[in-house]
Amino acid sequence: RFLSPEFIPPRGRTDPLKFYIERKDMIQRRKVFNIPEFYVGSVLAVTTADPYASEKASRFVGICIQRGGKGLGATFVLRNVIEDQGVEICYELYSPRIQAIEVLKLEKRLDDNLMYLRDALPEYSTFDVNMKPVSHLDHEEIPVNKLQVRMKPKPWSKRWERPKYNIKGIKFELPEKKMMEAQKWSQPWLEFDMLREYDTSKIEEKIWKEVSEGL
Repeated sequence: RFLSPEFIPPRGRTDPLKFYIERKDMIQRRKVFNIPEFYVGSVLAVTTADPYASEKASRFVGICIQRGGKGLGATFVLRNVIEDQGVEICYELYSPRIQAIEVLKLEKRLDDNLMYLRDALPEYSTFDVNMKPVSHLDHEEIPVNKLQVRMKPKPWSKRWERPKYNIKGIKFELPEKKMMEAQKWSQPWLEFDMLREYDTSKIEEKIWKEVSEGL
């Protein structure tokens, strides 16, 4: 089973009326509009209403590099390189302007956030706009793409080599001195800080039951 991450309230806001009402709206939206299962790293095609397009709709293909927001404020970002120019579009998941969301390739990556693709070589963000869907059976496990990308020369938008980002999907080719310097910023004690953990298992069970009954 898959519970879309926007259904889980943020930490400290586990049972307010706002999120309960929003979940009702989200369930009603899903009854009339198919929002498929997808993850950061999946390749999607999104069709939106566009009054300025010739067919009154526009379609964009790209890799999902980020999912954010909660409730009706949930968003996702698609990235593609078109004519040597990196293009990113941030969509509101429950926006009425979205006409269709199609999963062309369902997979995960080693990291939950791929914003570092902005600093990676363009080939890792380039996808054919006419890409055909890759079939995936419902009973199959979600494949994890263990690809490690190569980066452009520095400067980068962030110091991805630092331990706080815990990046696994980059093949770092920095001098040993630079990597050792980055380790000075490590905070190894944080993994033992129990207060930083947000256990959502009980909340997920409650919300899953609510969503299942609604749909």
